[in-house]
Amino acid sequence: MPLPEASPRKHLHTRAIEYRGYERADGLWDIEAHMTDVKTYEFTNNWRGTVAVGEPLHEMLLRLTIDDNFEVRDVEAATHNSPFEMCPDIAPNYKKLIGITMGPGWRKAIRTRVGGTDGCTHLTELLFPMATVAMQTIWPIKAQRRKKAVEEQTSKRRPPVLNTCHAWSTDSPVVRDNAPNFYTGTDPVEE
Repeated sequence: MPLPEASPRKHLHTRAIEYRGYERADGLWDIEAHMTDVKTYEFTNNWRGTVAVGEPLHEMLLRLTIDDNFEVRDVEAATHNSPFEMCPDIAPNYKKLIGITMGPGWRKAIRTRVGGTDGCTHLTELLFPMATVAMQTIWPIKAQRRKKAVEEQTSKRRPPVLNTCHAWSTDSPVVRDNAPNFYTGTDPVEE
């Protein structure tokens, strides 16, 4: 259901945040965040001069590399646009997050390591939802792998009902359809 119609207004600011989850070839996972703040009007910044309409005042990127247990193995942080020249200098501090685990105490661990003057407000705020993004990225894939492993294990296990009756004879269509690895009939097994 959409929001009710708004009062007459003028659009001034847009903050856009995008999160992405990736499975890496080395078995680890990357969770990335990209945030921009843009204005619908031109303005002057003491360090950057004129900031054009649509040019980001803030643009921050963050990548956490985690393992299957949600432990942070690496961190990359970058500030491409900021209102102050010194803002990008804090990015290396985010390496302090290496070794913490997403789960209970996640926010407290973040605040302890990169809160306040030890971090950037915007980069730090991007970290909080990353645990949820990681779960949405990793859990479905791990569930699929577990299901496949169980199915593979089950398909290798000889059903105890084989050759106990006519229907479960190893050359019957019942075995062909339900336990194809143990089918001995002449009809080809369809896959």
